[in-house]
Amino acid sequence: MLKVVLADDHVLVRDGIKALLEDEQDIEVLDEASNGKEALEIIKERQPDLLIVDIRMPEMNGIEVVQAIKKEALKTKTLVLSMHDSEEYVLQSIQAGADGYLLKGSSKEEFVKALHTLQAGDKYFAGELSSIIINNFVNGKTAAPVKDAKASIVQEFSLTKRERQILGLVLEGKSNKEIGEELNISKRTSEVHRFNLMKKLDVKNLMELANKAAQYNLI
Repeated sequence: MLKVVLADDHVLVRDGIKALLEDEQDIEVLDEASNGKEALEIIKERQPDLLIVDIRMPEMNGIEVVQAIKKEALKTKTLVLSMHDSEEYVLQSIQAGADGYLLKGSSKEEFVKALHTLQAGDKYFAGELSSIIINNFVNGKTAAPVKDAKASIVQEFSLTKRERQILGLVLEGKSNKEIGEELNISKRTSEVHRFNLMKKLDVKNLMELANKAAQYNLI
């Protein structure tokens, strides 16, 4: 059973989320909060599996709540559910340590999929946000990760130096032929490296690759 806490300063939004989840037998709305400070207190007291949190709230905003949860090493995962798809909010949420970011206009199917994805221990960022993530990684605008943490993550996925090079070039939108020419390898070798890279990261397409690279600070 996935135990969830809702944090949004609009009662109608919280009621709408609860209504969406009524038929989900494996998801329970444990409690709800109308501001960030209240949400953090509930998290500490009730230790839910997941916090669904809006960004704009009184007392503490959603990003501050996410930061506090990570800083205090609380086990609750965080899904930012916002009406804002702006670059600033998306990147701030990722840098704060959010486990997912979903837009309020998403379908019920995607919403439930996001919850189950986080429950399984993975990250979830709405497909519409992939261009923001890709563009900022290519341009190097995201916050620089701690070197030791980055090395640990790269080691976890067993990425070679060549695969990290290719990851960066793939996220720049370069083709296998262009990657081969830049690295002085054959197009076929480039294809093999790309295949191995996507297999190691367990992704099927560029969007998933960009999301995982963002989630784990791989470049």
